[in-house]
This record gives sequence, C-alpha cells and structure tokens, in this order.
Amino acid sequence: MGLSPGLDFETRLFAKPDAANLLRAELAHPRYRCAPIAIGTNTDPYQPIERDQKLMRSILEILDETSHPVTIVTKSALILRDIELLSSLAQRNLVKVALSVTTLDHRLARRMEPRASTPGRRIEAMKALAEAGVPVGVMVAPVIPALTDHEGEKILAAAYAAGAREAGWVMLRLPHEIKDLFAEWLQEERPDRASRVLNLVRDMRGGRLNDARFGHRMRGEGAYAEMVTARLRLAITKIGYNREIRKLDCSLFTPPPKASAKGDRGSNGGDAGDRLQYSLFGDG
Repeated sequence: MGLSPGLDFETRLFAKPDAANLLRAELAHPRYRCAPIAIGTNTDPYQPIERDQKLMRSILEILDETSHPVTIVTKSALILRDIELLSSLAQRNLVKVALSVTTLDHRLARRMEPRASTPGRRIEAMKALAEAGVPVGVMVAPVIPALTDHEGEKILAAAYAAGAREAGWVMLRLPHEIKDLFAEWLQEERPDRASRVLNLVRDMRGGRLNDARFGHRMRGEGAYAEMVTARLRLAITKIGYNREIRKLDCSLFTPPPKASAKGDRGSNGGDAGDRLQYSLFGDG
C-alpha cells in the first residue's frame, strides 16, 4: 500500500466494510470445508475503529449463525462488547479467546501500546469472559529481553486468577522497518537498556533482529531463549495451565444460504472487498 511502518501505520487505517458478506460467500461455497478460523494472528480485530465499524461483530454474527468455530487473539477489552455472541458460540464449543499481555506495568504499557487496553483492563476482560463461559487464555507476548522478561510469571499468575486456562508466549522479533522504530523508541524511553535489549534479541535470532524461519520465529534459539522457555514452561505447569487443550467442534457447521449476485456487493455500493480508509487526523 506504500505506507510507512511508523506514522502511516499508526494513523492511516483500512477497513473492509464488506468483510461479513465475503465471509458468508466463502462459507456458502460448495467446496468449503469447515476448520477453525483464526482471527487476530496478524492484526488485532478490536482496534479502536472497530467500536464504530462493528466489522468483527458482523463476522461473529455469521459464525454464530452457521455454528462455525473461531479462535480470537486481541489486546483489547472491547471484545466484551460482543460477549453475548461469544457466550453463544462457547455453549457449542465453537470459540476460544486469548488476550495478549506484554507487561503489567501500567506506565510502560501506556508508553509502548498507547492505543491498546491497559493491562488491568485485559485481565478484567479475561475474568468477564470466563464468567460468561467463554474459554479464555493468555499470551505473554511479546517477551522483550531485559525489559519485560522478568514479568512472565506474574502475568501468568494474574491471568490464571482471572480465569485463563490456556497459556503461551512469543519472543520479540523485529522484522523489516520495525527494527528501526523499536530501536528509536528504546533510545527515547529506556536508553539505559537499549543496547542490552537489542543484543539479546540478536543472540536469540542468529545475530539478526528477526528470524522468520518456521519453528524459530516465535521462540527463538540459543542460551537466552532456552532460559526463558524453561522458566515459562515451568510456570505454566506449576500454575496449572494447559491441562486440557480444548479442541473446537467443526461438526455443527451449517453453510449459509448462497448470497445473490446483488448481495455480493458491498453495503457502500462498491465491489465486495472495497476498502475504506480512515485517518486518525481526520483528513481521510
């Protein structure tokens, strides 16, 4: 799209207003075979503009209607807006939700993730979801060497107390231009830790700041990565996580009626998949 990973990424947001219709058409295809849909693995589905756009809600409504399984990862307590749909899906073993938490330090979180829900709100969201019968987990992610790596056990304990029963973690990696943005942020916010953080990332990424190889990108390798892995695995076992990994049910899926040609066009009058662009500065 020709956008920079800095200001453009933070301020120029794209939405697919016809996402729900596209999903409905895909689920109605004769060759479609049901498998859990993973939402939030690349982009958080509950970003601030979702409050107005309600795209995720429209997607959940279709998944609920068709009894289609889904997993969701988010950093936002906005997910509680859709708790009745999630509860409905959960009653049929069709949903799992994970909230990712990087730190419990409120100040650090505000500086690092200014538009995400506070750590406390994420923990509260876990509690509300669990009380509504929605299976919930926690992702300690990303684990930032020499900055948040000491918090893993505390995050796991707090999430378990709130009702999370599955847990995992992801080590920090810095692909493409993100490495320069993060290095600049470190120099501004934690100059005393900057060199140490980046050197440890290199240590677990084969001398680089990123390692995209499958099987390595999430956990890293080397002495430091192995130490963190051993600590978090021990904490996960000791606290009681992952004793039963829930497998979602695909047997209940009922394809929706096939949409008409007219229905395949977006509500904005354009072709299915047209994007709307929004600017946080109001110039879009």
